[in-house]
Amino acid sequence: MSSQVPDPSTPPRESIMRHRYVPFHLPDPSTEVGKSIASKLHNELFVWLTTIDEKGTPHSLPVAFLWDEMQETLLIYSAGESERERLANIRQNPRVGLHFDMSGDLVVMTGEASVSADDPPSNQVPGWVEKYQGFFTRIGMTMQQAAAAAPVALRVRPLMLRYTPNPVR
Repeated sequence: MSSQVPDPSTPPRESIMRHRYVPFHLPDPSTEVGKSIASKLHNELFVWLTTIDEKGTPHSLPVAFLWDEMQETLLIYSAGESERERLANIRQNPRVGLHFDMSGDLVVMTGEASVSADDPPSNQVPGWVEKYQGFFTRIGMTMQQAAAAAPVALRVRPLMLRYTPNPVR
């Protein structure tokens, strides 16, 4: 007969983090999950973007982004291909990962990235200027300098969402 004594190295079942993978769509903003995800998409300055190189090695880098409600995409500006392997990685494999820092609820997405020829330079996007003017001023750059440093617009369309509530609550 086996013993029913719990293993002390295993956390109680109720304290193990729960998470869900769901096809991407913004949850109802009147719910806690919806509020958390909307807050991160609108208020966080950076999201970690992970691309995969030709050898299958992941490369993660924090990037500035703007959530575009109308297109349900993230707009990201990148340095040119000569300065960043990110663009070559995306051309070879458009599947990317995105996640926010580890504070609060955890939001992880997978998506498809593409270079956008339709978006103007970042300093001509009102929402981008509003969101990042203070940041670039603090680091001693004008919006024009920032746009010149990262002239390539990328669009990331989220496909899947993984949400894990903050386990500390």
